[in-house]
Amino acid sequence: MIIYIHGFGSSGFGGKASILRETFDNDIILPSLSNIPNLAIDTLEQLILLLKKIDDNIYLIGSSLGGFYSIYLANKYDLKAVLINPAIYPYETLNKIGTAINYYDLSTFECNQKHLDSLKNFEVNVIKNQKNFLLLLQKGDEVLDYRQALEKLPNAKIIVKEGGNHSFTNFEGYIENIKDFFNGK
Repeated sequence: MIIYIHGFGSSGFGGKASILRETFDNDIILPSLSNIPNLAIDTLEQLILLLKKIDDNIYLIGSSLGGFYSIYLANKYDLKAVLINPAIYPYETLNKIGTAINYYDLSTFECNQKHLDSLKNFEVNVIKNQKNFLLLLQKGDEVLDYRQALEKLPNAKIIVKEGGNHSFTNFEGYIENIKDFFNGK
């Protein structure tokens, strides 16, 4: 079973989520997570523990902030994870945000200092098995510096493309890479 972990201000109904839903059908869960980091991680951990009772093959796909969460969860539970333009230091990247927009329904929510500080609780300093990670990076990401992911996970399987953007241009073109990675190829 695959769990897709969306980015900041997104949902389980975003663009990549729709592509993944269409591709993996009943083999993927696409939760819409709280913008409060502790609640988002708690939801994901409960989901992982529940799924482990049913299926030993649990995989993560995380985009942006979801990539940050995926690093934490994959390291803690020894899971394979695909990271799409992952946020490596989201407590710094999001530091400029006060009122933010949910891209699904255009509602607003507050990102405060307590939320940013709580992100530090999920930072992983020592990654147990970098081979559990596939990095999908685009150099044209206007929000995050792709080189931070390369520094954090130099021994992961890595695909870096010129151009692109934070949303990861042509994401659907990498579905086979994701399938191959999860299948050990």
